[in-house]
Amino acid sequence: MSKAFTKESDNSDDEDDLGLPPLPAGGKNYITPDGYQRLRTELLNLIDIERPKIVDIVSWAASNGDRSENGDYLYGKKRLREIDRRIRFLTKRLDIAEVTDPSLHHGNDQVFFGATVTYCNALGEEKTITIKGIDEVDNLKGEVSWVSPIARALLRAREGDEVQLMTPRGLDRLEVLKVSYPAKPTRH
Repeated sequence: MSKAFTKESDNSDDEDDLGLPPLPAGGKNYITPDGYQRLRTELLNLIDIERPKIVDIVSWAASNGDRSENGDYLYGKKRLREIDRRIRFLTKRLDIAEVTDPSLHHGNDQVFFGATVTYCNALGEEKTITIKGIDEVDNLKGEVSWVSPIARALLRAREGDEVQLMTPRGLDRLEVLKVSYPAKPTRH
């Protein structure tokens, strides 16, 4: 049977569909307050603005008659499925999110969730990363998920500690040079 005539599963695993990392078994879905707010804003935008706009386009396109060759209709239906999948995913993830404020550790020299860590590897290369939640990580900003191998190696270490990290090249020693956290936001 042609793929075009198969029905998409409504109960498919949304995480697999989106290519996003699954949560660790029995693990928590830690997220920073900023990350939680960004995901919540995205969810509300999809529900209140994006989806209704596409529904209007699909309704208009459907009223034009033949749907089989109607690009607006076909693209709109596809876009609606994508939006609905993302809404389901965000709703699930926000429901189980455990908001953890890294500013509570401000001034601490031990690595916990939300820390920005500067470390040096055995080759003398310095790198800085920020440990964030799975759903909020931006690799281009030097952020890593708290379940990543580098974050797991650094968690609980203190400034001056050496930790070991298994890499494709073999065992690497990392020295923790600096640990920082954002300051507590001031209320006006």
